[in-house]
Amino acid sequence: MEIPRKADAPLGRSHSQTVAVEQLRRGLRGELVLPTDTAYDQARKVWNGAIDKRPAAIVFCADAGDVVHAVTYARLQGFVVAVRSGGHNVAGLSVCDDGMVIDLSRMKKIVVDPERCIVRAEAGLNLGEFDAATQAYGLATTMGVNGDTGIAGLTLGGGFGKLGRKHGLSCDNLIAAEIVTADGRLLRTSAREHPELFWALRGGGGNFGIVTAFEYRLHPLGPALLVGSVLHAYDHAREVMRFYDKFSRGAPDELSVDAALVTLPSGDRGFSISACYVGAPEAGKPVIEPLMTFGSPVESRLQAVPYLQIQSAADSLFPRGRRYYWKAQFLHEISDAAIDALLDSYAKAPNHWSLLVFQQVGGAIARVPASHSPYANRDAAFDCFPIAIWDDPADDEANMRWARDLWNAVRPFSTGGVYANNLGDEGDERVRDAYGGNYARLAAVKKQYDPTNFFRLNQNIRPE
Repeated sequence: MEIPRKADAPLGRSHSQTVAVEQLRRGLRGELVLPTDTAYDQARKVWNGAIDKRPAAIVFCADAGDVVHAVTYARLQGFVVAVRSGGHNVAGLSVCDDGMVIDLSRMKKIVVDPERCIVRAEAGLNLGEFDAATQAYGLATTMGVNGDTGIAGLTLGGGFGKLGRKHGLSCDNLIAAEIVTADGRLLRTSAREHPELFWALRGGGGNFGIVTAFEYRLHPLGPALLVGSVLHAYDHAREVMRFYDKFSRGAPDELSVDAALVTLPSGDRGFSISACYVGAPEAGKPVIEPLMTFGSPVESRLQAVPYLQIQSAADSLFPRGRRYYWKAQFLHEISDAAIDALLDSYAKAPNHWSLLVFQQVGGAIARVPASHSPYANRDAAFDCFPIAIWDDPADDEANMRWARDLWNAVRPFSTGGVYANNLGDEGDERVRDAYGGNYARLAAVKKQYDPTNFFRLNQNIRPE
């Protein structure tokens, strides 16, 4: 029962606090977990094992009514609030010290309308659950690349994955959203209902309230797509990276080509490329063929793979509980100078789990005007970021330093922009880099719907 009235007050007991906590509990259909409960330590964990925060209360919401109740209580009691769905933010912004975590992970209702190619999905769903439900009807929309990621954070930050070049970002396929605002109202937003708020939700992050449900446009897909993958030795990485840059930037919208500098269990380093053709597998063969025949790959594979298997292919690389750190930036191209910097920096990777990732964007994403949604960096060709992965807390500094050093080495070749969903706790200036010319408009929407910055544990946009 040790909940302080103010987030910066020490934990303590009082009769009034006990009464207030019981009022919170009685108003919930879901579950309230407190620091004195046996479930607390498990409940406060998030995906990144490097995050160790101790909230004063965790509210597992059963429905939108619970979210309204929790927001109202937190506002009246003066709590800092963190909002959690999948909990995949690398900086751990979905959990907090001393405040309240409003957790949506048990809100998993999903209804697919195959005739209209529309789905309504509650915010607690992760990508794997969403994809399985839509693929049951031979449909899909753009989602990310890790099945454990929550659809809420992904969509609110933009959302790109293997379907993005063909069908646009997750937020480009959003046609309505239901949101609880800082004053406790439950609103439906769309192009016709609260249109300025709806605009802000399509990439502006969790700044404007807690989205409890999303409505997306779906597209016929699968069940299998053609996937080609090749692995090249590090000695050949320079010429292969030049090829990757040219090949991917000239690829049709149907082709998504990601790549990574990797370290094998043997300790040998390499450059891996994976291409996915979003269309009939037979149509993709001549498109992917140049990738398969270039150079002398150590390994290569070309096969039709079920979409659900493609979407979960990287899950084993990013299990819950390991320690993670990254810094990201966009590139227009991978120049020779950038390649030199990348290869030199990656050679200093602290362990064989460390990655340097290129995630291809462009295509349909780039043909949407930058002002159409808050996601402003539509002219980028690649999202480029080192991912440090480790287990021992004693190795924290070495791994984070390596990622920062690599990021700094590539910084001169970047566009200056960054994907909001790949931001850590990097400060106001870097948040502005994510939104560019859209930032002022977002700040105005923030002032209208959250003038006190109640929702601030996010890639924060301050009220105008």
